[in-house]
Amino acid sequence: MNIIIVGCGKVGSALAEQLADDGHDITVIDTNAEAIRRVTETADVMGIVGNGAVHLVQQEAGIRYADLFIVMTNSDELNLLCCMIAKRASDCKTIARVRNPVYITESSFIKEKLGISMIINPELVAASEMARLFSIPSAIEVDTFERGRIELLKTEVPEKSPIAGVQIKSALGKLSGRILICAVERGDKVIIPTGDDTIYAGDKISFITTHKDGTQFFKKAGIANEHLRSVIIVGGGKIAVYLTQKLCEYGFKVKVIEKDKAQCEYLNSILPANVLIIHGDGSDQRLLLEEGISEADGFASITDIDEENIMLSLYVGSNFSAKTVTKINKLNFEGIIDRLPIGSVVYPKNITAELILSYVRALTNSAGSSSIQTLYNIIGGKAQALEFKVKSESEVVGTPLSQLRIRRNVLICCIGRGGKMIIPSGQDSIKIGDTVVVVTTDKDLNDLSDILS
Repeated sequence: MNIIIVGCGKVGSALAEQLADDGHDITVIDTNAEAIRRVTETADVMGIVGNGAVHLVQQEAGIRYADLFIVMTNSDELNLLCCMIAKRASDCKTIARVRNPVYITESSFIKEKLGISMIINPELVAASEMARLFSIPSAIEVDTFERGRIELLKTEVPEKSPIAGVQIKSALGKLSGRILICAVERGDKVIIPTGDDTIYAGDKISFITTHKDGTQFFKKAGIANEHLRSVIIVGGGKIAVYLTQKLCEYGFKVKVIEKDKAQCEYLNSILPANVLIIHGDGSDQRLLLEEGISEADGFASITDIDEENIMLSLYVGSNFSAKTVTKINKLNFEGIIDRLPIGSVVYPKNITAELILSYVRALTNSAGSSSIQTLYNIIGGKAQALEFKVKSESEVVGTPLSQLRIRRNVLICCIGRGGKMIIPSGQDSIKIGDTVVVVTTDKDLNDLSDILS
């Protein structure tokens, strides 16, 4: 595909690299010559210095032949304008990053009237992920499929768990329920397991389940999963707005600490009346103690400074029992950060990239027998979880799974059929209309038939 990306910040640059690695022809546009130089040196892309909203610049980038036009600048209005001009100049699909909460209620109108294919709000998506993490306390990561009916959860196996030191087939036989362990993280090693693999204390396991069966699994596996009631949030930006609104919908008591007085007044005017807004420095330990961090069930550190978020989560996680969620913007040290004891880590930029990559792969395979509905990079990007919708006949349809020659490091985790979740056995087969969730360490799956060797 011919893809044009406007905006070479962290997300735009990461997208350009990943899409170029997938074999697409990428052209990037940015007014900053240094940003263009950096991305063209690290990825096989063409760079143009200029304003992406100018028609002549878009022409130079090849807008007439573009299949997809993505805008990732820091200005919502500029992003929308770029897409409007691109739609007038080409029949390409367009994606705009729109972050202002004011525009969220208008997103359907904007897409319809301006002809934009996809609107992404990184802060809203990040807040949704954080809210899911607080609703499932024992999960380090939570990803959802089948419109939330199926969950992919990641947790750590405690020392005295009844599943520690036990083969997977025996562990799941004892615990019952619709559970499939689809990845095991042991140190730097990632295993796509079989039933003969053994789980050890300290392993981080990713398993697919329903919400009800997942709750039972935590209980039977000796993993504490008590319901949380109160959350303290440090940082009052856009994510705090969305996160607070979602937590209030879930019935949480929420307290937000923000150092900017004007922002506190704004938060007070738009958030529910039962939310307590504190004007103060959330990095002040005395203030945290005064505001009840020792009694809080959850803590979210979501300021605009990564280092502050990390230090706050280290402090809270080391001294109190609250579940911690940490927002990280920079992607440079992801591997190191994931090893720190700071609870669940959310990368808004990664989430944005995943959504766009999922959309691009679906477009690439529009004529295939299945389409990608959802894509998640899991276990620090070492594996992917993909949800396919089966549209037509193919080699994988109608044949028992035991008779399919499935590639190594590929695991069919579950089949969604008629609103129900099936943990597949070798005798099950895939039907047209099913959704199929696959976990793999390979990064080249565009169609469900790609799972075959």
